[in-house]
Amino acid sequence: MAKHRVHSIEFKRLVAAEYAAGETLYGLGKRHDICRNLIRVWAAKAEAGEFDDELASANMLTEYEGRIAALERLVGRQALEIEFLKGALKQGRLPRSAPTSVIAGPPVSASAKAAG
Repeated sequence: MAKHRVHSIEFKRLVAAEYAAGETLYGLGKRHDICRNLIRVWAAKAEAGEFDDELASANMLTEYEGRIAALERLVGRQALEIEFLKGALKQGRLPRSAPTSVIAGPPVSASAKAAG
């Protein structure tokens, strides 16, 4: 069973240009191991200018995918920062004059003693 291959726009454009330059269908098909009818299709598309639009679309798609990935990373970092800050707010702030111990840590608040 023949396998389905995907060829790049540059390759298609190259083969179509070689055909337009006078290369035979048989010679191109043999050298690149592709069907002669496929070369005819590519040549017609190249004449119609379809490969130019596809290349621009492919470049734009690649650029947008890169921008989306960068934005997703930024959103992920910001989500982590928000969770960290929410956790810090739950801990509460101690007044600067509150006594702390290096060994025992900050004193337990009255509400925490009543709950415990």
